[in-house]
Formats: sequence, C-alpha cells, structure tokens
Amino acid sequence: MTESDARRLLVPVADSETVRNTVAYAVEQAQATAGEGRPVELHFVVVASTRSVDPDAPAELGAATELLDRVDVWVQEDLGTEPPDLLTITENVLGSDRYLFSPGDYADALLEYATEHGIDRIVLDPEYRPGGAAPMLRPLEVELSRGEFEIERAPVERRTRPTALARAASLPKYLTLFGASYVFYLLLSAYKPLDFLTGAITATIVTALLAPVTFSRQPSVTRLPVQLVRLLVYIPYLLWEIAIANLQIAYVVLHPSLPIDPKVVQLRAAVWGDAAVTTLANSITLTPGTLTVSVTDRAFDIHSLTGSAREDLFDGALERAVRFVFYGREAAAIASPRERGDDGPADDPPAEEVTGDD
Repeated sequence: MTESDARRLLVPVADSETVRNTVAYAVEQAQATAGEGRPVELHFVVVASTRSVDPDAPAELGAATELLDRVDVWVQEDLGTEPPDLLTITENVLGSDRYLFSPGDYADALLEYATEHGIDRIVLDPEYRPGGAAPMLRPLEVELSRGEFEIERAPVERRTRPTALARAASLPKYLTLFGASYVFYLLLSAYKPLDFLTGAITATIVTALLAPVTFSRQPSVTRLPVQLVRLLVYIPYLLWEIAIANLQIAYVVLHPSLPIDPKVVQLRAAVWGDAAVTTLANSITLTPGTLTVSVTDRAFDIHSLTGSAREDLFDGALERAVRFVFYGREAAAIASPRERGDDGPADDPPAEEVTGDD
C-alpha cells in the first residue's frame, strides 16, 4: 500500500463546549478508516491568534499547548489500550508567525497546513471559535472552500444556551452538590437518626444556595463516580507521602547544621480544570517541605524548603496521581515535569515548545 493511499484528516480545535465530542468523532472516523486496512493520519491543530513576539504570546501559546495536551488525553481514552497500527496522530500550533484577525486569515493558515501535509478532509467543530472570537464558523467555511478539500462539520450535539437560572437548575449539579454536602455532614455527625434528617435538610439548603456558583461546567454523571473511586485510592497514597515528608523534615529540623535550602520554583503541571488544579495545589501544600504560593493557568509557584523536596516535586509522583484521579490510567503515563522540562526557578520559567509532532 502506497503513501498516496493514506487518508489525512485535519481537525482545528479551540476551547468550546463541543470540542471533546468533535475529537471523539474524528477518532471514530479515523478508526473506521484504519479498520478497512487503509493508513490514516489525524492532525489536530490549534490556530493561535497571537504572534510569538507579542507580549501576551507566552500565555496564549501556553493555553494552546494545554489544549493539545487535553486532546492527547482524549484521543488515548477513545482509542483504548490497543490503537490501530495504521493510525498516526499529529498535533501542532499554527499562526504564531503571523497576525490573524479575519476568517480569511485563519483559513489561510489552515489551508497552507492542509496543502503542506496533503490533507483530504477538514473536520470542523460546530462551536469552533479560534482565539475566543465571535462566531466565525460560517464565514470560515466559505473561506476554506477556496481550497480543494472536503469540509465537514462534526455531527455532534450542541447544547442550547439556557439562562443562568436554568443552568443552575441542572440535575447533575444539584445531585453532585447535594451528595457531597450530605456525606460531609454525616462525617462530622454522631450518626444518630436525627443527624440523617438534619443532614438532608442542610444539604438541600446548601445545594439551593451554591449550585449556581459551584461548578463552572456541568459535572459528568458517568465520570464522577469513577473519579470518586480513584480519589479513595489517592487519599491513602497522599497520606503516605505526607508521612514520609514529615520524617524528612523532622530529620532536617533536628540536624545540628539545619541543612535547609529554601527556594521558590515554578512547576508547569500537566493538569487542567479547576478541580484537578486545586487538588494538586492543596496536595503540594499538605506535603511538608513544599507550599503552593500561587497558581496561574498551569504554572504553580512553589516554595520548597529543601533540595530533596524539589527533587520529589519534579519527579512528578503527586502530579501523576492527580492525573490518574481525574483523567485515568492513560493520563498517568505522561512524562514527569523534569522529563518535559517543566521545572525551573519562578522568576525564569522554561520556554514552552509551541509546535511539534507526536
């Protein structure tokens, strides 16, 4: 089978409510092609709306890389443990060498990439808004039609945009918050019959008041139970790490020469989402010898008391454990911060790679 027989799909991605389903659809199409014995290349690209020389470029290019990290985890989830041999996944960030403004500018970047890589088909997210701009899907499709490529909108469900009050009344939010509040109340109670009743009343009040502001996204009813089970595995692991760190700090404090080496370092963690970032930040703080000072996007500024505490931090054990809780076993296999080069002093963070093939 020749190289020309390969099928090549281009999927531009941006942060949207349907990007996850669009990735799943593209992977499904690629698997079907590979199942027919035909090689297939799946290209995921983020079109950045800033040039690499702009002052805000590091933040935006970092966000683009973070999105591709998420896409990589989603692809691993959808492919399972045995991905097809004929399937190749490529990820890139485009547009950092030019100024992009209009749909035509974005189309030019995509068409150039498609021509260079021999793309056959472009799959568009129905909520695609590169750079967080106003809706531009229809004009972008018109501009893309200048090229000789098959263009398709991913046939995925698009959420309606209800009012804030309707969003607050969603059943998953209420059930999740009620369950968490009720369990927390019972943990602090004496388990008397009256406690079960007062706990239910208290949880209902908390849910009614806080559901509108507790979740930035709808909780997944299918994934949440799995994450809770993983969290039960993570808690003993974290307690063990805290115990070991306590012994290490006790040795340092009791040592006659007090061998401390305090330093603030920066960790670019491969986690995303409020819950995962908060869990990792608090886990680092709970572990003696390290303290999370601030978090911006995925950049954690951490005060470390000793060199060994920094070594443990950059070895990535805690980060891997948190990824396992929120994203699964495949995500836990991502390289450690040291292996990725995501470690360094807080005032001189490592430069991020903005393009590349996987």
